Amino acid sequence: MSRIPARLRALTDHRTIRLAGRTVGVVAQVALFLSVPAAAFADTGEPAVNSLPVVIANLQTWLVGILAAVATLFLVLAGVYWATAGGDPAQVDRAKGALKNALVGYGLAVLAPVLLQVVRGIVGG
Repeated sequence: MSRIPARLRALTDHRTIRLAGRTVGVVAQVALFLSVPAAAFADTGEPAVNSLPVVIANLQTWLVGILAAVATLFLVLAGVYWATAGGDPAQVDRAKGALKNALVGYGLAVLAPVLLQVVRGIVGG
């Protein structure tokens, strides 16, 4: 039986790991705050209001992107579940459910522009 050196035991201590994680988090936040220039938030005196068609176009872009990203996540999860199922029927059903969710997400991503066009027609944009 091999003995674990004291240095490695100290590194695997949960308190040390938690402290290291918190330290990395604080350093990342400070780096983020310092990397954003203050001039980006300067007031130019002009209102930052977009017209309705621009807002709807931006919303469409964001919505399609988010839906596609979530659908891709479910597709990857379905693949992982299916690959690790090993013949377990419960795991295969879980993979099929994730695959179905991915297909629904891709369908919504495809239909998002149509739905936003309907909203644009309702509000008169």
